[in-house]
Amino acid sequence: MPLLSLKYDIDSGNEPVRKWLKSLGAADRKIIGDDLQTLEYGWPIGMPLYRSFSSHKGLWELRINLTQGRIARILFCVKNDRLIMLHGFIKKTQKTPTQDLAIAVKRMKG
Repeated sequence: MPLLSLKYDIDSGNEPVRKWLKSLGAADRKIIGDDLQTLEYGWPIGMPLYRSFSSHKGLWELRINLTQGRIARILFCVKNDRLIMLHGFIKKTQKTPTQDLAIAVKRMKG
């Protein structure tokens, strides 16, 4: 079972997903925390909780339904038996925004 890490860069300790989580309300943080726990302890379980990006090998998307009908995504990868959370955002369109995808890909390669 992989360990969950909110530090996308273990050496620097950079935690943009934790910072993003702290900007959300308590109810949303609880929902996301529960989904992260399910991901960590249930890996690999697949849809509907998460899916891979066919366009970017090794990049995954945690699919989260928040309060008030909003949708959040946390993009992550798996390295050395760790689930590395790369980027989190509130999804406003059907397709994952190119800018958010680029941030996650850059962090995954970095």
